[in-house]
Amino acid sequence: MSDIKIRFAVKEDAELIAEMSRISFYDAFAKDNTKEDMDIFMNEQFTKAALMKEVEEGDGIFLLAYLNNEPCGYARMRLTNKEQIMANEHAIEIARIYALQNVVGKGVGSALMQSCLDYAAHQQKTTIWLGVWEKNATAIAFYKRWGFEQFGEHSFLLGTDLQTDWLMKRTV
Repeated sequence: MSDIKIRFAVKEDAELIAEMSRISFYDAFAKDNTKEDMDIFMNEQFTKAALMKEVEEGDGIFLLAYLNNEPCGYARMRLTNKEQIMANEHAIEIARIYALQNVVGKGVGSALMQSCLDYAAHQQKTTIWLGVWEKNATAIAFYKRWGFEQFGEHSFLLGTDLQTDWLMKRTV
């Protein structure tokens, strides 16, 4: 049986989180996007330096997942509300839940989601929400299993491709 542990990340985890971000994002989305758009996104918007800065200085809570003592994923939550549509709710955002490809299906995402929900409850939030690419059927199904429902959309620029993300939420 696998042993999944979740812990809060610290600034010293910035490089690890940046590496996992880039690997897991590329693995998840390269097959559905052009090489040119992926290159632009990875080299301009999703750089290792920018991702490390998010951890070191950013507005967020990072939870690191370990499977059998090996780092394998993370979640990033934001307390500030950048979407006006959520302005009147006492909400927290799941900005990312990423798992390395070799652990997908092994409970890492579920452990991270449960930790996010626990943290939201501890912070006395009433709503937890996220954005997910409308073409990411696997992630959408995962979020629906956790009780998330679509409530809106927003745009996401991947390279030169303006894509649509579904906004999904649930009660904490």
